[in-house]
Amino acid sequence: MQCHLGALLDKRSMTLAELSELVNISVVNLSVLKNNHAKAMRFSTLQAICKALDCEVGELLSYVPRG
Repeated sequence: MQCHLGALLDKRSMTLAELSELVNISVVNLSVLKNNHAKAMRFSTLQAICKALDCEVGELLSYVPRG
């Protein structure tokens, strides 16, 4: 899976710190997502990020086959 959090934040001129306050998730955990180091994500986290960024799940995450 590829996370496009950085691109979405850039598009909305928002920082990780601002998103962190909106979704009540630490900047460190958001940074892990942004840098594609997360192994899992709760649906509640996914929902909160999508709501805060006004985006669909497919805009935030995409499947990239290993190869």
